[in-house]
Amino acid sequence: MKRALFPGSFDPLTLGHLDIIKRGVTLFDEIIVAIGVNADKKYMFSLEERQQFIRDAFKDEPKVKVVAYEGLTVDFCQKNDVDFILRGLRNPADFEFEKAIAHTNRDLAPIETVFLLTSAQTSYIASSIVRDVIRNNGDYTLLVPDSVRVK
Repeated sequence: MKRALFPGSFDPLTLGHLDIIKRGVTLFDEIIVAIGVNADKKYMFSLEERQQFIRDAFKDEPKVKVVAYEGLTVDFCQKNDVDFILRGLRNPADFEFEKAIAHTNRDLAPIETVFLLTSAQTSYIASSIVRDVIRNNGDYTLLVPDSVRVK
């Protein structure tokens, strides 16, 4: 079974994330959307809300699982028999950043990173932009799946 981990904070899940996961499902037998927990980071949405956003968005896709984890991504992969890390690239800056992480991960464990380019329609969307739109009462619904709604 080819399993891929798609790690991130998903604060919140965006249409860009959705696109990468949907396309990843065609490449892998299972996609584990893994929400990294960082005690030093302040999140807009709780871990439970972020998990629910993803579960609701993929309720009809049995190949997508949602988990939370702490620590090194490669350690999680090794403990859970995951051979691939899936990452989305929006721009050259993303590539440089993700390339460094991928090389480090490969030094730490035999885990291969697979990059997918975001679609042109979602390449400008970042969770930080969505959070800013929400904070300023803008129409964030254009940037996120229907499962993501501020209460």
